[in-house]
Amino acid sequence: MRSLLPLSLVIAASLPLCGNPSLPAPPAEGVQVINVTAKKYEFDPPTIRVKQGTKVQLKISATDHAHGFKLSDVPDSSGPADKPGLVLTSPDCTKIEQGQSATVEFTAQTPGTYPFRCCVHCGWHHRAMKGEVVVEP
Repeated sequence: MRSLLPLSLVIAASLPLCGNPSLPAPPAEGVQVINVTAKKYEFDPPTIRVKQGTKVQLKISATDHAHGFKLSDVPDSSGPADKPGLVLTSPDCTKIEQGQSATVEFTAQTPGTYPFRCCVHCGWHHRAMKGEVVVEP
């Protein structure tokens, strides 16, 4: 019994060092993290401002039921042949279940206003559920 004591102390001491695999990894250095709430026909905040060149993580939570998040990679004022100004690392439409969160990542390369909207039908005023990312120089 006495020989197990040192082993149990080593195990107990190392537990805080082991991360919980179910917890999200902390954001990388130089990443701007912005919390967004999706709820009954609105995003909060509806306008997200970031600086050009910034890597961004949007942590989106759905509070009332499932919602979606779709961010355009070209600015509002662009034509059909314009190049993307955001480099997205997330899928086209990110679904967020009620009471859950999802992360949308992008790098803001070109100044402009980039619209986003709910891409999962969420009720009568679903089409009004939108916002914008403003990339400033």
